Amino acid sequence: MKVCVVSDSHDHARMLAAAVAAAKAAGAEVVVHCGDVIGANTLRPLLDLGLPVHAVHGNNLGDPVAISRLVAASRGLITYHGQDADLALGGRRLFATHYPHHAHGIACTGNYDVVCCGHSHDAAIAQQPTVTGGTAWLLNPGTVAGLGAPATWLLADLARLEFQICRLP
Repeated sequence: MKVCVVSDSHDHARMLAAAVAAAKAAGAEVVVHCGDVIGANTLRPLLDLGLPVHAVHGNNLGDPVAISRLVAASRGLITYHGQDADLALGGRRLFATHYPHHAHGIACTGNYDVVCCGHSHDAAIAQQPTVTGGTAWLLNPGTVAGLGAPATWLLADLARLEFQICRLP
């Protein structure tokens, strides 16, 4: 299963939709948004793309009431998890949160194959040693809005545990 991982869209709906459309064209079946969505209108264009979306809070919460209404109207297509999300996707355990320090701590537990975060606006892919003697993948897609850094998102192939940082033109 391929997953589109995005973060820090900061109300840039057009850029978020462009990243998700590119990911869908590359075979992504689901979207994980690691926070700082801001408003419901940021997520609204994703409804037309038809991929399930899992989103978490960031430090810029925006309008949670409007987001809740959009989630209800999406008929299950968009799930807003709150501070973090514990997901089973493509036979893998995946955790999503906004803050890198939370993600690092969760990755160290060994309970997840992949841990995703945002906040820093710096795209990164790393393997994190775990307390169980294994490793977990720690992913930060950067900022899809291109704020203070290039506009990036991440394509995750969960079957192969291969990850690619992608740039919007």
